[in-house]
Amino acid sequence: MAKKIKKGKGKTCIYCIVKRKGHTEEFDERKVYASCYAACLNAQIGHKNAEKISEKVSKELKAWVTNKREISSDGIFKKVVVSMGKYDKDAAFMYETHRDIA
Repeated sequence: MAKKIKKGKGKTCIYCIVKRKGHTEEFDERKVYASCYAACLNAQIGHKNAEKISEKVSKELKAWVTNKREISSDGIFKKVVVSMGKYDKDAAFMYETHRDIA
């Protein structure tokens, strides 16, 4: 089991994400799913295929995160780009070039 790490105001998280501005928050696979889904839609992928790709990517990320104690948001970003690229290059491009889609 992952070690709990303190984050702001005495709270702890199990899988801490270190954000670009230095604060931490708990990993939320729903955010990965939502940003992947938005990138897929922007790449003109239909809703059903967007759901399938987003589900696969978020599951891969969740598995990857469970082996880490602390992860940078940049590390997650890079991992999502690689993972999405396996399923659809255009969606991966949209995710990579539009960092704040969702």
